[in-house]
Amino acid sequence: MRKQRMRCRIPALGWLAVFSLCMSDIQAQETFPVNGITDKRLNSYAFTRATLVKDAQTIIQNATLVVKDGKIVAAGVGATIPKEAIVLDCQGKYIYPSFIDVYSDYGLQAVQRSSAPFNFLAPAQLTSNQKGAYGWNQAIRSDIHAGNLFAVDESKAKSIREQGFGTVLTHQRDGIVRGTGVLATLGNDKENMVILKDKASTHYSFSKGISTQSYPSSMMGSIALLRQTFLDAQWYKQKTDKEGTNLTLQYFNEQQSLPALFEANDKWNALRADRIGDEFGVQFVIKGSGNEYQRITEMASTKATFILPLNFPQAMDVEDPADARFVSMADMKHWEMAPGNPAAFEKANIPFCLTASDMRSTSQFLANLRKSVEYGLSEQRALDALTKTPASLLGVYNMVGSLDPGKMANFIITNGPIFQDKTAILQNWIQGKRYVVKEEGWNDIRGQYQLVMLANGNVQRYTMDLKSNNNAQIIGKDTLNARVSTDGKTMKLSFSPDKKSKGQYRLSGINNGNSWSGTGEDSLGNRFTWTADMSQPLAAKTEAEKKKDPIKVGAALTYPFGSYGWKEMPKAQTMLIKNATVWTNESAGVLAQTDVLIRNGKIVQVGKNITDNNAIQIDGTGKHLTAGIIDEHSHIAVSSINEGGQSVTSEVRIADNLNPDDINIYWQLSGGVTSSHILHGSANTIGGQTQLIKLRWGANDDQLKFTGWPGFIKFALGENVKRSGSIANNRFPDSRMGVEEVLMDAFHRAKAYETDKKNALAKKLPFRKDLELEALVEIMNKERFITCHSYVQSEIIAAMRVADKYNFNINTFTHILEGYKVADKMKAHGVAASTFSDWWNYKMEVLDAIPYNATLMHQAGLNVAINSDDAEMARRLNHEAAKSVKYGGMSEEDAWKMVTLNPAKMLHVDDKVGSIKVGKDADLVLWSDNPLSIYAKSEKTIVDGIVYFDRAKDQQMRKETQAERNRLIQKMIAEKRNGGSVSPASPSGIPMYHCSDHLHSHGLLAIDLD
Repeated sequence: MRKQRMRCRIPALGWLAVFSLCMSDIQAQETFPVNGITDKRLNSYAFTRATLVKDAQTIIQNATLVVKDGKIVAAGVGATIPKEAIVLDCQGKYIYPSFIDVYSDYGLQAVQRSSAPFNFLAPAQLTSNQKGAYGWNQAIRSDIHAGNLFAVDESKAKSIREQGFGTVLTHQRDGIVRGTGVLATLGNDKENMVILKDKASTHYSFSKGISTQSYPSSMMGSIALLRQTFLDAQWYKQKTDKEGTNLTLQYFNEQQSLPALFEANDKWNALRADRIGDEFGVQFVIKGSGNEYQRITEMASTKATFILPLNFPQAMDVEDPADARFVSMADMKHWEMAPGNPAAFEKANIPFCLTASDMRSTSQFLANLRKSVEYGLSEQRALDALTKTPASLLGVYNMVGSLDPGKMANFIITNGPIFQDKTAILQNWIQGKRYVVKEEGWNDIRGQYQLVMLANGNVQRYTMDLKSNNNAQIIGKDTLNARVSTDGKTMKLSFSPDKKSKGQYRLSGINNGNSWSGTGEDSLGNRFTWTADMSQPLAAKTEAEKKKDPIKVGAALTYPFGSYGWKEMPKAQTMLIKNATVWTNESAGVLAQTDVLIRNGKIVQVGKNITDNNAIQIDGTGKHLTAGIIDEHSHIAVSSINEGGQSVTSEVRIADNLNPDDINIYWQLSGGVTSSHILHGSANTIGGQTQLIKLRWGANDDQLKFTGWPGFIKFALGENVKRSGSIANNRFPDSRMGVEEVLMDAFHRAKAYETDKKNALAKKLPFRKDLELEALVEIMNKERFITCHSYVQSEIIAAMRVADKYNFNINTFTHILEGYKVADKMKAHGVAASTFSDWWNYKMEVLDAIPYNATLMHQAGLNVAINSDDAEMARRLNHEAAKSVKYGGMSEEDAWKMVTLNPAKMLHVDDKVGSIKVGKDADLVLWSDNPLSIYAKSEKTIVDGIVYFDRAKDQQMRKETQAERNRLIQKMIAEKRNGGSVSPASPSGIPMYHCSDHLHSHGLLAIDLD
């Protein structure tokens, strides 16, 4: 017999009784058996008189939302209400689409590293320990499918729902390639009911995760591994049977049609990820860290959609000046400016989503979201970033993301506009099921009440002004402060009869809709009853009252972000340097009282009495003008320096992990350095590809690169390679003989690779591009050049013999502290020498080092340079060059060439830099004295005709920096004293690398202070 349909209208607090009254007509079909009595409750609801925010652009007043069977049936004014619907009066309430978080790990168990302490004596894990037909590196986890691992977790879902989220994209955060993500709602139901898309996305990062495999061990290693994986996957699609089954590559290929999310977690990593995507035709969605506003132009250039966390940094406890001293200004500025990150994206018109990922507590999400609005993010764009944008990104806007008919009934009900501070989320409906967030907030109890107290026929009347759950005033003859405490259902109230009385009334009662009633007692113990009826609700705020003034940020955006940055990047100028002593490094030698004209970044004229009315004139009287110093061996401005996971890592590139924010760039400009050759370390026989940069302070990582440079690679010999002193070393080689064998084996493989490649291309057969061997083929074809870490004469000779065997030359031996012993053989080979001036006795290999080495090699006819291999020493390479005048009697001009023209020749850029000659780049230094003098100071350092360091400007910037630091410190102290949360002060710094630093970071830090 057909059941009678019922139309149920209920008050706000009657929900618990409803579900037992109304039954659905049709039982849903399902594959799961029923254990017990079938009890399918009515699933039809109408939410009336609400402010309906259908999407960020559409707000409907006095609207009705109709939901049936977990779907939205109607949304708008005058929507037809089904007879069987449960009707909920939502007057004064707002209904929004539930939020979507596209970067979550909800429902997945966190991956755990071994809790055992790292054992430096244990051998390295060189190969993967993953069982099965998978690839060679366990950081590539394309086999992870989050949908197979996902489990509903109500305890965690509850805290996420309370912040307004109804849907999450979740994945396992482990590895460089992380497999697929699953899209699921936050409903408390079976997994098969909450999963919306089993394979919704694919995920990437630069972190190897819990992999214990030795490779990769650096940022550039991670990048190389990911690039090689893309290449291998392309080859695998058209492979022969030689590879067999490789499930890692098979799954990787299957996932390429899915949206690709990349966890970058840094502004520079965002660019690195995007370049990989561009190389392989993938537009990554980039998950940021919150510092992207510092390089918003570069972020826009990626054309990517970003996922922005709202995990703003806490103020640091800097009351102790000793603690404050080691906190960088960059970190303090970031604390002040980070909440403006989403607004910067909106202003730049870059699409973005918002995520609760990385927050110290999910409960802070709404507060931080509202803070972002205060910092300039529009409410419309904020709502889009939590609804339509993520839904569109994942191709599910037809299912979630707005309150349109036909979509899933995922919505939140609030007691006001969601972006206002006092607004609370009352309910979060997911797939048509209600989840209570704050039941007591449904009825707004705030307002004015007529309070009547009745005792033994005596009536006392007051007006009660209830402003919040703990703020009330009682108005009678006097206006009296009251103590009130209410959860919306019960109330405790106490106040004095009048201002003069010391007695007190104490009341308690319960809520009855728009009234209260209960009992009370005065200070004499007399009991009474009381009622309070609302006479008028709290007056709604006007739109003008609702809006807060935007937060004004005192810090300025500078390039780089931190101390000594530019508010606007400097530009090339036409400059005329007059009457200087010019060290040309050309046949003309040192010229007295000479002028140099610079235009468009080039040297256009050298001579006396030059005039140019459009030029800025710089008086060089009594000063010395030289070419900029070139440091042939440096390790500054990088995120990692050594990829030591294998003996041959020619696939890695220093260029992939440049760090333009390194304060050492500025400090070295102050010492007259204009170019630096950034080398891979010496952890392995064949290391990574190097990068020559110009010290363009404030430029991005790509703009640092020296254009028109042929490309080099770092080799190494000796103790660092064979890991002398490591009793647990299981990576070949273990001896100097082994180093030579690794070299020969690598080039033997490269020759065979080149032959196979030519044959495959000629026959149009599939061929696997090997990034490691490609670089070695470039060496054999004289398209890439070698700089080789070396000390001992025997291994120097052995390396040259290997080069002769495979018909290439070693371009430069660096360190080369026994070079004076084999200078004649080096001359015959055609190799240059880049050495220290007087470093010795710091390890066994250098016991035979002498300070006459540079002079002796120079006298033998070698091209000799003095390098730093040290961020601090690079600031005084002019002094290092002068030591050969003292020790070896070298001429001043020849000594000066060892840090200018000679390294330019080694690096094959002497046609552009290294001397003062018409047509060359205007990379110049104006010194206060003879540049070889210990009294000389660089007054101006010019790169490409741009003054990047000016000593007078530097003095001004020091004062500005100190003033800004003091302002930020005081602001942090005020934050603490005003009750804000603070974290302990932590030192900030940039790693200072050397050749032998095998790990990501080194113990020494360059602190970015003034």
